[in-house]
Amino acid sequence: MYKYSIAKQLASKRVITNRGDEVGKVLDILVDELSGTLEYLLVEIDVDSKVTRTLKLDGKSRMVKIPYSAVSAVSDVFIVDEKQIIVDSDELIQ
Repeated sequence: MYKYSIAKQLASKRVITNRGDEVGKVLDILVDELSGTLEYLLVEIDVDSKVTRTLKLDGKSRMVKIPYSAVSAVSDVFIVDEKQIIVDSDELIQ
């Protein structure tokens, strides 16, 4: 049986890697309008996190899109595969 969550409950959840490192918090979820599938998490990056240093983000980029396929679990937090967080520059939101 599927468990559905209200989108409002998913917003502002923390995002961590499968290694336990803080990524940031969810600002929005991008959904394919035709299929209804979740495409991306729009995440506000925690500037003090280890992941931010790994991504080598400049000071202007505070948000990033993470493919929903990178999500391995959702409970009190989103757990994402650390390897899929490494994004191309066109995935960064200025």
